[in-house]
Amino acid sequence: MSVALKQQKDNECPNHEEMASTYAEVARRASHLIGEHIQRQLRKGIQTPSDELGIAQAFMDMMSRLLSNPYKLAQAQMSLVWDYLTLWQQSMLRFAGMQAAPVATPSHSDKRFRDEQWQEHFMFDFIKQSYLITARHVHETVNSIEGLDEQTARKVGFYTRQYIDALSPSNFALTNPEVFRETVHCNGQNLIKGLNNLLRDIEEGNGNLRVRMTDISAFELGKNVATTPGKVVFQTDMMQLLQYQPSTDKVFKRPVLIVPPWINKFYILDLREKNSFIKWLVDQGQTVFVISWVNPDERLAEKSFDSYMKEGIFAAIDAIEKQTGEKDVNAIGYCLGGTLLAITAAYLAHKKQKRIASATFMTTLTDFSEPGELGVFIDEGQISSLEKKMFKRGFLEGSEMAGTFNLLRANDLIWSFVVNNYLMGRNPFPFDLLYWNSDSTRLPAKMHSFYLRKMYMENKLIEPGGIEIDDVPIDLGKINIPSFFISTIEDHIAPWKSTYTGAALFTTAPVRFVLGGSGHIAGVVNPPAANKYGYWINHADKLAPTASEWFSGAVQHEGSWWVNWQEWVTGHNDVKVDARDSDNGALKVLEDAPGSYVRFRL
Repeated sequence: MSVALKQQKDNECPNHEEMASTYAEVARRASHLIGEHIQRQLRKGIQTPSDELGIAQAFMDMMSRLLSNPYKLAQAQMSLVWDYLTLWQQSMLRFAGMQAAPVATPSHSDKRFRDEQWQEHFMFDFIKQSYLITARHVHETVNSIEGLDEQTARKVGFYTRQYIDALSPSNFALTNPEVFRETVHCNGQNLIKGLNNLLRDIEEGNGNLRVRMTDISAFELGKNVATTPGKVVFQTDMMQLLQYQPSTDKVFKRPVLIVPPWINKFYILDLREKNSFIKWLVDQGQTVFVISWVNPDERLAEKSFDSYMKEGIFAAIDAIEKQTGEKDVNAIGYCLGGTLLAITAAYLAHKKQKRIASATFMTTLTDFSEPGELGVFIDEGQISSLEKKMFKRGFLEGSEMAGTFNLLRANDLIWSFVVNNYLMGRNPFPFDLLYWNSDSTRLPAKMHSFYLRKMYMENKLIEPGGIEIDDVPIDLGKINIPSFFISTIEDHIAPWKSTYTGAALFTTAPVRFVLGGSGHIAGVVNPPAANKYGYWINHADKLAPTASEWFSGAVQHEGSWWVNWQEWVTGHNDVKVDARDSDNGALKVLEDAPGSYVRFRL
């Protein structure tokens, strides 16, 4: 069945036979889940609720500060009442058939209110504006409270937004015009089907709600995602090394090694042929090797940052030398993989070893002083609580990390699917990016504890010798290889001004900093053929003292930063040799790409 036909079928009301089956499935699942829940509670015993995230304490501090200034609180309440009165007046004018400008409008990027009835129908427009007015005033009141420490203020602001997003009228059947129409049209059968979807997702989450974002059955690694031809030519307990088949007769002499993050899987760079960064590199004449990290279990609990460097990057470079005869590589690190690459480059500089000829950092933090909204989850209480869980089982569960990232964009990555799956009663649309996003990975306990404490919490990486890897003090200022930083202007995981501050730590390296459009994923996976987003470059010889000064002197260019990177990297590697086929190399081919490590799904 084609995707279009499948979507059309999902949009139709279920017939009587389908509904009878759905009713039976709802009864079975509900009974099964209730029984399992009772058994889990009996096994756990009675437990005192805890505030591991410190949310309750943060809001208690906020309320005490708010109530200590009754005049300011009264001002905020009067402002809210005035906006309500204005809305009521404007609504009455509109009800009488006259034109009236809205009091509150959603942002252009807000997808919740795109149905035309939110604007055209008097009642739904009133509900929408009432919500937007309340949301704005709550945000403004909470964010204007003085005297809160930075972490408390950040936590209160973040969880206030989560609360407001959850109460959006778009999330309820009676106040969402699209859901209301569907419910009337299908006599409520969409809600029954949605209940079945809800029970299914709780069942698949072993008692926890795991919202399904896409049709997982529509994708298969190596078949319609991660399809660039290649072979696994080497592996350790930590990773498999993939070598991709050349598509040109001649290739650049120095190989490219991609170091992806192990927070998620490498094939974000190889989703489809038309937007595959890996395929594009191969077509440009690059010999491409990619690390595919293992999805660890309790056996790898003691693996550290040292392990990822020695059994990951160093093992890969040694294997590439055996395969190609080249002693060094042009390395590319993405996100956490870029942080590891920076540490590795500093390690090699200390050892006076040249194994990396140039380094490219995609949306990479090395200065964690401003980590964006992820900072909400970084404090002693939360990290200590997380460490207890991790050290007990040996790893951070992938669903916990995925849930954290989804909260950063809750309307897009949580509530839109709640509406589609549970209120509309539809199955999620097949989407390769969301298939990748739901393909969670675990993190070894020792490594993740070190990462959170030494980098996010203590920000030791910016200090010369602030951290040691394999007994070597790490000093980013000693890195002296050509370095290319690509960050993105809307990145909510690695804010670009923070990545710029980190790039400035490379005081002895020639650095090119490029700012792409869009966010953490779309801004990186931006093929030239798409002709989207563009990028900014400041052509000055040196980095400006601050990110704002750099941007004020930057020039915007059309198209993809990939082309600019290719020009930069070939400036350090312009010699070409005959194409290298993995079948003819010194290393034994173990299996076809994308390999078995990436196929393990939690």
